[in-house]
Amino acid sequence: MKLSELRDKPGARKAPRRIGRGIGSGKGKTGGRGAKGQKARAGVAIKGFEGGQMPLHRRLPKRGFTPPRQIVYSEVNLGRIQTAIDAGKLDTAAPITVESLLKAGVVRRPRDGVKILGSGELKTSAHFEVAAASRSAAEAIEKAGGTLRRLREEISAEAP
Repeated sequence: MKLSELRDKPGARKAPRRIGRGIGSGKGKTGGRGAKGQKARAGVAIKGFEGGQMPLHRRLPKRGFTPPRQIVYSEVNLGRIQTAIDAGKLDTAAPITVESLLKAGVVRRPRDGVKILGSGELKTSAHFEVAAASRSAAEAIEKAGGTLRRLREEISAEAP
């Protein structure tokens, strides 16, 4: 068998219905759009319009609150960090920081800092310098013989 001889099984690919090709096609004349009016034309988007009545999305009250200075962390589990250490992407001799996690491909974007979560197991002793860590992650790092320095607490302590 050659690459040029590869074919789909018969009936695997069905031709799409051709719209607006005469009355005999079953989708001719109006092309499945009904008849007349704005919606029969191309390029129409009247999604929330209810004929002049106040639309539902404007009748319902606003809900929720988005804090103006919300802190969003990039979250990493201990298991993911251990995998990177085992693969040789992270060096445990140097402190594990946001930059080293980015370089290793553990974190895609730093956002407002990195938070370490406790899912997974850390077997290697390592020194972490990150924005935040969960209680379970901090305990697991201490148990493995490593140290943890939270940068976010230092920043908030410096600010008045």
